Amino acid sequence: MRLVFLGTPAFAVPTLDAIVQAGHEVAAVLTQPDRPSGRGQNAAASPVKQAALRLGLTVYQPERVRRPEAVEYLRGIACDAMVVVGYGQIIPQVAIDLAPLGIINVHASLLPKYRGAGPIQWAIMRGETRTGVTTMRIDAGLDTGDMLLKAETGIGPEENAVELGARLAAMGADLLVETLEGLRAGRIVAEKQDDAQATLAPLLKKEDGAIDWSEPAQTIHNRVRGLQPWPGAQTGFRGVPLHLWKTRVVPVPNVGKSADEGVRPATEKSPGQFAGLKPPVVVCGEGSLELLEVQLEGRKRISAADFANGQRLTDNDILGEPRI
Repeated sequence: MRLVFLGTPAFAVPTLDAIVQAGHEVAAVLTQPDRPSGRGQNAAASPVKQAALRLGLTVYQPERVRRPEAVEYLRGIACDAMVVVGYGQIIPQVAIDLAPLGIINVHASLLPKYRGAGPIQWAIMRGETRTGVTTMRIDAGLDTGDMLLKAETGIGPEENAVELGARLAAMGADLLVETLEGLRAGRIVAEKQDDAQATLAPLLKKEDGAIDWSEPAQTIHNRVRGLQPWPGAQTGFRGVPLHLWKTRVVPVPNVGKSADEGVRPATEKSPGQFAGLKPPVVVCGEGSLELLEVQLEGRKRISAADFANGQRLTDNDILGEPRI
């Protein structure tokens, strides 16, 4: 099949590799323009551009794919289908209409759940135990196109967004190759999405990382897992932002429970206070959370045990609102 590939992040690279290995002709790779990156703010190529150059493919980086010159570029390729994985721009209908087999998208959720830019992160943050990847034909809506194939997997109780993303990227690559073969053979029947079952996974913002210790420990733990690598889960410690990299829910008394309300004894600790120092355990609105790996702003990532020793934690310390 003669294809055009549109993608930008590392998540898209396994799919690009897979379609080349499957023998498809990738006539061009569209990716976002090089952006400033790192301390020096030097222009850096996207992971997809780096992969395309490694594979010897033609790279095109329009500032906006909807501009007439970009559309004419795509028209001139005369491809059978386009494949898009995390491209980062809305593709106009005039471009969608150019490919006879359509534009096939690999989306990291079991659609119609988690439509949007952050399906992996939001699935973890909302406590899902299963997820997957879906291939679909894109339309003018936000991940609303007809579904083609799905693959499902579990989410580990301690798995974070980086780890899950790597697994889903590999699954999506295999599913996309299977989808292309199915379309070529005419054996895939597209299925419309049930909009009534749809949920959204909006673009993450820095403030999404703020920890509210009045929430249940499991909810906070899910946020820590889901917000990696960006924006990360943050709290405040002695007036300085503290990034939480790894945590564990521990079965200690719930805040506000009296002895006769259940089997757990009462505690006078408030959310954000330390229920224990070695290891550091923080009281939450329900249950408590053990800190495993943390990072003070401007410092290196370290174990929570080293943090507790280095900062000489006391019973008077309390974690609060981060400065975001």
